[in-house]
Amino acid sequence: MEESEGFKRISNVDSPKSPTVLPWDRFSNWLHCACVVTFDLELGQAMELIYPGHIRLTEKEKMNICYLSFPDSNSGCMGDTQFHFRIRQCPGWRQIVRSQLQFNRDYPVQLQSDNAYYYGFVFFRQTKDRSIRRGYFQKSVLLVSKLPFISLFSQLVSIIAPEYFENGEPSLEAACHDIDQWPPPIPGETLSLPIFGEVIQATVPAQHIVPSLFEVDIFSAFQTVLPHVQMLWELVLTCEPLVVMAALPTVASTTVQALISLISPLQYCTDYRPYFTIHDSEFKEYTTKTQAPPPVILGVTNPFFAKTLQHWPHIIRIGEMLGDAEASKSFNKIKKSSALKTLDSKPGVYTRYKPFLVKDKSILKRLIKGIQSKRPVEAQNAIMRRYFLELTHSFMIPLERYMASLMPLQRNISPHKGPPRLRPFDPEEFLKSVDHSGPQLTSGIKGDWEGLYRRFFRSQNFEGWYQHRQNEVNQKLEVLHMEALCQANLMDWIQDKEEVEIVDLIMRIQDKLNFAANNQHSISEESIQKLECHLRSVVSSLPEDLQSVLKI
Repeated sequence: MEESEGFKRISNVDSPKSPTVLPWDRFSNWLHCACVVTFDLELGQAMELIYPGHIRLTEKEKMNICYLSFPDSNSGCMGDTQFHFRIRQCPGWRQIVRSQLQFNRDYPVQLQSDNAYYYGFVFFRQTKDRSIRRGYFQKSVLLVSKLPFISLFSQLVSIIAPEYFENGEPSLEAACHDIDQWPPPIPGETLSLPIFGEVIQATVPAQHIVPSLFEVDIFSAFQTVLPHVQMLWELVLTCEPLVVMAALPTVASTTVQALISLISPLQYCTDYRPYFTIHDSEFKEYTTKTQAPPPVILGVTNPFFAKTLQHWPHIIRIGEMLGDAEASKSFNKIKKSSALKTLDSKPGVYTRYKPFLVKDKSILKRLIKGIQSKRPVEAQNAIMRRYFLELTHSFMIPLERYMASLMPLQRNISPHKGPPRLRPFDPEEFLKSVDHSGPQLTSGIKGDWEGLYRRFFRSQNFEGWYQHRQNEVNQKLEVLHMEALCQANLMDWIQDKEEVEIVDLIMRIQDKLNFAANNQHSISEESIQKLECHLRSVVSSLPEDLQSVLKI
């Protein structure tokens, strides 16, 4: 597997063995567990090993992991196959790793761990073996994590799994102990991560540092459907139901992850499954024809899905990688979704969707020219990433500008009143600004931007973005209000105030100190000390009997 630019391997470097506070604390910063899944003639896929041994998974989680760890297709994946999946964590069993909550504050929003889901990174091996009744050796090694570091964990399992197949369980145990020596994934830090006597150097993502720890190759993923990628960006942006059909789980999972990353740095806020099988516990939920398809993205390989999901409005059939000569000739036109009858249908996008934006042909010409001139895949990938990053920025900048206009003026923040709040988001008020200051000014792309915004406002991506920004802005207003309290002369203010007003002020100061305790990264120690001093002074101005009641 190719090494990502976000990390590199260094051979034969001794790693310092520093003790952990508690066994497996450091391991849990990165992974939930490592598993081995085998094929049992009587049971089918079966969990052979979970490491570390104290890790608990529900029977439903084990079942989903087992079925998702083997290719679910007729392609007969001989040799080694790598892919990844994403499953729901069962309610009631969710363990919150405190360090991950802390790191989430500084991770880019699209890379924050979600306590409701696990990611699984699979290394499947299938070889002929006459000593086995079935005639084949079939086994998977996988790493389970709550962090969406796709490239890093795919690289890691590609190092660990061959060692396991060669030396058995002791090598898996040794790998997990190595990971238990890793430093925590502190955002923005470049870390040395030892594994089997080698070291992976990794830069952990931060708000303004998004290395390729999590990236997939979007150019290769979309090469057979390049003319339609701008339309796919619209579909992902507005949370339309999408299914990716491919012959191999590697292709399906990579393509789904590539779709999610098209709208980066915006977070994709609904469910997606890089790899989905007919045995999945949500199979009925996602394939029912009694209601509209849910706003999810699925990656599938089983031919059965061509019939089961043919009522879905948007289907992407991904073919094999194209050669240089045939690349620009074999692009397919958009087909009606009803035209897809089997998984063997030609590669293409099957949909009745009419894009809101006029297709930007310049990026397609640039990429086709790169194919013909044999430009490196890494360069093609970088060109596509930059293009869609700038397109998403162009779409979001007017929204960010409007959000800023909803903030109260700083001069209106009074220490003697409660903290101000953001004005409500008014879609119609926002849309009035699109004609004269919309995305067409920065992107150069023409089309019905207003229509695209209206569709976006109905999506979970808008809800997720707005809630996140609302929380951020309200937190900023809390900080500004706290600073106003720190600078105010409260002892002068309370001179002519009733006791009830003074008690109300004390409660506000306590609320601010509680807020500061939970948001230490955004509050200075000096401000906290000033507030504590204010609190003591104001409390001391009250009668002793009231002071004892307040217990401060």
